[in-house]
Amino acid sequence: MAESKGRPVAASQRPTGGDKALVTKKQYFRRKKVCRFCVEKVDDINYKNTRQLSNFISERGKITPRRISGICTAHQRRLSEAIKQARNIALLPFAGGMPTE
Repeated sequence: MAESKGRPVAASQRPTGGDKALVTKKQYFRRKKVCRFCVEKVDDINYKNTRQLSNFISERGKITPRRISGICTAHQRRLSEAIKQARNIALLPFAGGMPTE
């Protein structure tokens, strides 16, 4: 191609990724996640409401992160504190069940 007898190729002669840009991929429309607590105008997140808190815990017992749940920063902080309080007084489990084979 542009190489001749083992010499390095100039940067202007190297192939670029420009030919890959011609192939168009279908872009997906991703809806912006909205904070569930802001929409419902919930002022306080209570640690005693285990049904509400359990929606934000994975089956392994981990707190669902903000980027997945779509909750705003302020409510995520309050939610994680409420989950931790509920765990300490045994309303919620620290860890999920062991996987069965």
